[in-house]
Amino acid sequence: MIFRNVPRSLLRLLGAVFLCAALVGAVGCGGPKPAPAAASTSTGASASTGADQGDASSAVPGTVPPWAKGMATVRADALPPQARDVLALIDKGGPYPYRQDGTVFGNFEKVLPQQKRGYYHEFTVRTPGERDRGARRIVTGAGGEFFYTDDHYETFKAVLR
Repeated sequence: MIFRNVPRSLLRLLGAVFLCAALVGAVGCGGPKPAPAAASTSTGASASTGADQGDASSAVPGTVPPWAKGMATVRADALPPQARDVLALIDKGGPYPYRQDGTVFGNFEKVLPQQKRGYYHEFTVRTPGERDRGARRIVTGAGGEFFYTDDHYETFKAVLR
């Protein structure tokens, strides 16, 4: 099912509600509570190639979501300011400064996981000093994934929010 006119922030909120309901159903209501997970010892470095980065949406501190496994990662707060601005625009649902923003990203380079056409959408991250759109982009997935590239789709980092 495609939700074209529903703000992304509302879709994320609904997804979080369903996830919480599923977790409550899996854990059960009542009974002993599981012991809290140990605090993450991550240093909060800006990029990683593995699972040492925490993710605010992860169930266990110090882990990455399944969609980011095996990828380089970057925390959203470690992205360039222009990329953080684009994330805020995406959360608001626009308006976007470039007409290409929000269009389908074809993943022709096959760097991101294979999905059906229309799953990924791209957004321009302004590069100071560039006269055109530059090489930086945020690519979003329909499952709530965020990816950042600063080399025009040659490599991506999973954005942990």
